[in-house]
Amino acid sequence: METHNKTYPDLVVALQNQGLESHPEPGLTRRVLAYNDKLFLAEHLMVKGWAGAMHRHPHDQVVYVVRGHLRVTWQGGTFDIRTGDTFAVRGGVDHGASAIEDSHVIDVFTPCRSDYIS
Repeated sequence: METHNKTYPDLVVALQNQGLESHPEPGLTRRVLAYNDKLFLAEHLMVKGWAGAMHRHPHDQVVYVVRGHLRVTWQGGTFDIRTGDTFAVRGGVDHGASAIEDSHVIDVFTPCRSDYIS
């Protein structure tokens, strides 16, 4: 991932319901929110029963569960997180999640997830 080839504005305002929305997998809706070359904010909506594949990326990630219940698997085990819970995972660590109930999640990545906006 190379962000140094792209110019990012000094200020990005992401108004409600105007972010780039995608459906990368059945049961998962992603909305791109504010970002720059160093930080990236995304909103994810997962329907009950959605199961994301184990994956890894070079970005550090912080996850905040606005509403719902997720089961998270990582290379060291499995844990559940619910409304109000958070976790952070370093880049390069295998992890995945599944929705035990409909869930609304905010993800922060560093550096920018340019793959989500290209």
